Amino acid sequence: MTREILREFLGGIQVRVDTEVAERVKRPGVAVGLAWTPAGGDILFIEANKMKGKGNFTMTGQIGEVMQESMQAALTWVRSNAAGLGFTEDFTKEVDLHIHVPAGAIPKDGPSAGVTMATVLVSLLTDTPVLPLTAMTGEITLSGNVLPVGGIKEKFLAARRAGVNTIILPAENRQDVEEDLTPELIDALAVALPLLKAKSDKPRHEVAELAVEVG
Repeated sequence: MTREILREFLGGIQVRVDTEVAERVKRPGVAVGLAWTPAGGDILFIEANKMKGKGNFTMTGQIGEVMQESMQAALTWVRSNAAGLGFTEDFTKEVDLHIHVPAGAIPKDGPSAGVTMATVLVSLLTDTPVLPLTAMTGEITLSGNVLPVGGIKEKFLAARRAGVNTIILPAENRQDVEEDLTPELIDALAVALPLLKAKSDKPRHEVAELAVEVG
């Protein structure tokens, strides 16, 4: 069995490097999510842009219904917390927003990119890039609670392959981290867990503050 034969059967293996992640998140409105796939895990770039308009919201990237709902929930949370996040509450009056998930030929769905979408919008609207080499996963509710998601081990491995050094996870996924991951894998990545507890009366700005230097 030679390398050439393996390549013929398996195709080229794409490995993202940390320079790609760092370069793409240099501008505001780009963040790295983590996705589960049948072949394991993968990172997911999510991008947002704004332009002069009348409050329209566009979603593209061959995304499924659940992911579209997550985008709408993220936008609602951002709008309802605009003042605390550092921009005016009526920011949508004269602006159109567009969220895109690249690799448009690949179908994507699921709720676990909710926190990434909210972070992308905060980054864009505050003109602040997301912290480099940071990836995240978690479902977001209208009140800003962060709910647990599946595929944590696969997502960790994908983050490590991509050169990510900090992962933001829902606090309720702590048990998955402790039970499914080896100490070596955990030590290789900084894990931001404790601040994401959902049960609190305080405004849910922790994810935005961890990923973007808000305020």
